Amino acid sequence: METAFIDGSMGEGGGQILRTSLALSCITGKHLHIENIRAARRKPGLAKQHLSCVRAACQICDGHAEGATLGSMVLDFRPGHIRGGDFSFDIGSAGSASLVVQTVLPALFSADKPSTVTVKGGTHNPWAPPFDFLRETFLPAIATAGFQADCRLIKHGFFPAGGGKISFTIQPRQATPNEPIDLCKPLEKPDVRTRIYTARLPAHIAHRQEKLLCQSGLRIKNFEHVDVTDSDGPGNCIMLRICGNHRTIVSTAFGAKGKPSEKVVREVVNLTQAFLSSSAAADRFLADQLLIYMATSKTGSYTTNDLSTHLTTNIETIKKFLPVNFNIEQQNQIHRISCEPE
Repeated sequence: METAFIDGSMGEGGGQILRTSLALSCITGKHLHIENIRAARRKPGLAKQHLSCVRAACQICDGHAEGATLGSMVLDFRPGHIRGGDFSFDIGSAGSASLVVQTVLPALFSADKPSTVTVKGGTHNPWAPPFDFLRETFLPAIATAGFQADCRLIKHGFFPAGGGKISFTIQPRQATPNEPIDLCKPLEKPDVRTRIYTARLPAHIAHRQEKLLCQSGLRIKNFEHVDVTDSDGPGNCIMLRICGNHRTIVSTAFGAKGKPSEKVVREVVNLTQAFLSSSAAADRFLADQLLIYMATSKTGSYTTNDLSTHLTTNIETIKKFLPVNFNIEQQNQIHRISCEPE
């Protein structure tokens, strides 16, 4: 069987290279040999979260992995046949549950029957898409191309305590989807809506953040405060939800001990203003995650306001497994990304 050789230090040099490689190894049946895993990170190698991704990939396809130990910089993965079923994974830390789902979801769309995936870990933590992004932005974006999945939040888990739980129900992809991913039209007359999460924190924090958002210059339509009662530890994040064309873009910034609310608000406002001023259809976080679904479909296109290193690195990783080309065209402030067979 053909082997894909991946250098985990290329481009942004993070965990996305591993997750994309595992998913595509399952889908294509190619063996995977990856070196220099997460070489660009402060603590390189496999952390608990990434080990959970490897173990999850093994379970959904009866695969075998060598080098799956904490801190390992090298991994060999041999996939078997993808099978649908009920799967449960526990990261054992506040590592992102969303990123474990990101590893297995593309493969389970190719399974022989529906699947459920339940993951215990962090549901709302920095450096990873929060649950709200998956539910409101990501899943609707891939649904029109025949990738149908539902999700629910069972328990909140904020960094650093973790302990959250999410569940996904995945349907095998339709043989003849309605249309490819096509996200090139900007949101028309978008509304900006705020959702502030606080867990085990004083109420005045959310009130102050709401006041700062009112002073931000954004025209915010409504405010929602979610006082989380089921979290194992404290947590805070602000989400600005840009709604239009029956779509939602979720931008998020996280609070932390010693981090002023002014900085949290400034981070999320800057993300939102950059997207709104660009006329793009996909933000930088959605843009990165659409690529693998376009590649397995061998078609699709979208516009984004940020050509991130995550995106370009993901393109190079995908091309190690699939015979596709990605075309990148700059159109004023936005980039149009399209996919086609080689």
